[in-house]
Amino acid sequence: MRRFSLALATTLGLAFPAFAGEQYVDTTGFAVSGYDVVAYRDLPQNPVGTEQPAAVPGRADITADYNGATFAFATEENRDLFLSDPAKYAPQYDGHCAYGVSKGGKVPGNPNLWRIVDDKLYLNITKNVVGFWEEDIPGNISLAEGNWTEIDPAPASENPIPNFDSSAPARN
Repeated sequence: MRRFSLALATTLGLAFPAFAGEQYVDTTGFAVSGYDVVAYRDLPQNPVGTEQPAAVPGRADITADYNGATFAFATEENRDLFLSDPAKYAPQYDGHCAYGVSKGGKVPGNPNLWRIVDDKLYLNITKNVVGFWEEDIPGNISLAEGNWTEIDPAPASENPIPNFDSSAPARN
């Protein structure tokens, strides 16, 4: 009987997609603080050690739901691209700080502290943390991936993003 239960659990685990943990949502009520996750792909990515361009605010009237959260978009075209493959555009680690995950915890990700690596969007919490993250991006991603399976089921961070005005994005 035990062998049957293990086989059934394995089969069901392979038959259904894995569900992500809770998306980080701040006081805006939107994932990624209401910034357009598709628009990052059109922004120039600056070299390591230099600041990235500011994220593009989404609009409160152009949204899509994914992973239990509402994402806002600057254009309907961006929303449609997101809906065609949400996992491609949503930030890694449910919008939590990538460096924080590499250290074993869930802390908020700041939408203006971002980097795309291997076609995946990563956020960090503060400018100081970006410096630590950029010292070894591949190593930090490897650590984060190893930690994520353990911390993913934990509730999303409820902390605010330090030094970040979350009232600006997602306007009509």
